[in-house]
Amino acid sequence: MELNEILKQVNNIFVELFDDKSIVLNEQSDTSTIEAWDSLNHIQVITAVEKRFKVRFDLNDLLNFQNIGDLCRGVQSKLG
Repeated sequence: MELNEILKQVNNIFVELFDDKSIVLNEQSDTSTIEAWDSLNHIQVITAVEKRFKVRFDLNDLLNFQNIGDLCRGVQSKLG
């Protein structure tokens, strides 16, 4: 799956989770650029992404995600 398609789907997840249609993610987006994205919501984000793409991240994956681009590339690598 193309990275741009993954990014679009991840963006939709954020819009749904945070009930905010104004959210527009890019590869550099991180917790400092999305106000509602805190440590508690992070668990919901990861769970929703895993469910949407039918993938599972291990702890090393999660520790290496610094921004949305990393998350999308993580999804892409799991989809192989």
